[in-house]
Amino acid sequence: MNEAKSKKGVSRKVCGNCLAPEGSARALELSACARCGLEVYCSRDCQRAHWKSSHKQRCVSKADRVPQQQDSADAHDVDIASGAAATGEKCSICLDPLADASAATLECTHKFHVACLADLRLLGMKQTCPVCRSPLPPGPELLDDEASQCYFVPFQLVKRGEATWSTLPAEAQLDLETAVTKWCAAAEQGCAEAQCALGHLYENGHGVTQSDDEAVKWYTEATKQEDMAAQYNLGNLYFEGRGVAQNIEAGVSWYRKAAEQGHGVAQFALGMLFDSGLGVAKSDSEAARWWSKAAEQGHVEAQCYLGIMYYRGTGVAQSDAEAVRWWQRAAKQGDKEAQYRLRKQYEGGYGVSKSDVEAAQWYLKAAEQGHKQAQFKIGSMLDMGVAVKSHLKSVEWFKLAADQGDAEAQLALGFKYFDGREIRKNPTETARLWKLSAEQGFDMAQFFWGQLLESGRCGVRKNKKEAIKWFKKAAEQGHADAKAKLRSTGVKF
Repeated sequence: MNEAKSKKGVSRKVCGNCLAPEGSARALELSACARCGLEVYCSRDCQRAHWKSSHKQRCVSKADRVPQQQDSADAHDVDIASGAAATGEKCSICLDPLADASAATLECTHKFHVACLADLRLLGMKQTCPVCRSPLPPGPELLDDEASQCYFVPFQLVKRGEATWSTLPAEAQLDLETAVTKWCAAAEQGCAEAQCALGHLYENGHGVTQSDDEAVKWYTEATKQEDMAAQYNLGNLYFEGRGVAQNIEAGVSWYRKAAEQGHGVAQFALGMLFDSGLGVAKSDSEAARWWSKAAEQGHVEAQCYLGIMYYRGTGVAQSDAEAVRWWQRAAKQGDKEAQYRLRKQYEGGYGVSKSDVEAAQWYLKAAEQGHKQAQFKIGSMLDMGVAVKSHLKSVEWFKLAADQGDAEAQLALGFKYFDGREIRKNPTETARLWKLSAEQGFDMAQFFWGQLLESGRCGVRKNKKEAIKWFKKAAEQGHADAKAKLRSTGVKF
């Protein structure tokens, strides 16, 4: 019912159409709508005008607002005071039976079909409950937008490494809690995006107690509306057996549903399945097809993998030009593997004009992003005096690559410690690095590690039997010096 307050703060009824207050010259006395009894009018003309403009769509009779008596066999008590829902409850708008899955509960506790509430909003009824006239909460789309805005602040803090989800600053924690509240409200009103967001929160324990069961519940609700992000996320849970029994076939099915709707990550994942043959028949052409779809949407890993397919001619016709095209697109997005692979194309002029300068630049870009082979290559180029605009010395690049386990870099760095020209001599480090490299199967390192064992240098205990073992490993890979060493000692290999 429309009301206005006087200067003394006393509520006064006003006409639902012209808003004339009761007791004024225009509206000495107001009459209530005979059907709902909620709206009041100063005249019949105002009532007719208001009925045609909006009241007709939201006028609910008094009888329809009162729970009907039910037969004892099917009767269920309804708590009128609290507005609690009971089995068999009807939607207060369309009067059809309500099911929990399709119902929205307002703050005033009245329940409606989500679709009915959405229809009311389309008709312009955005402010009040059609039964009790209590203020309606914001629509689900607005709630979802507001939740996303609140979530962005803590998400960025965690992404930048300035906090973790369990150590958020007070204000960011409040933003997260607000996001959860708004997403819950939007999800209850049937917003698929909010339902998917809630599933993500429960899956990862962000702002809520981690629960795979709740994640599955909300993802499933969102998939009923064909939400492709929820389909992909639910597929992940089936693959991992979290919140549901592990089911690879179900996981593939959900990935496919999302991929067919254009979900880029799902398309990439489906390509990976066809590439490996996990849950599907292995198919290079299908892997290429799905990676192509994801790559067109800008998925950087798909672009890199698709470039490899064209480079090898696997699943697609071999094409260096196409390989370069996809690697360039991925490289421009910062993919270090694509950057590293481009260097070879420029070095040899495969699918692109030959350019040592371009090759060096792509090496450096990949190295600066932590690509270990590129780091070793840059170190080698600097070691050989090749002009590269690097702020680091060769030994520093070797260290970066060696720390990541690059076998060639470990051997090269070992030599730096051995000769002591660019770095202080350290025989112990030489032995450690050569052994690490040898254990990775690098034939050159196996030969030099064998020499240390044979001679007992660099603090290594002399052990000829062990040395021969490593010489054999290197010789089996074709290392000429290792073969010669074995022949000189009369050892067959």
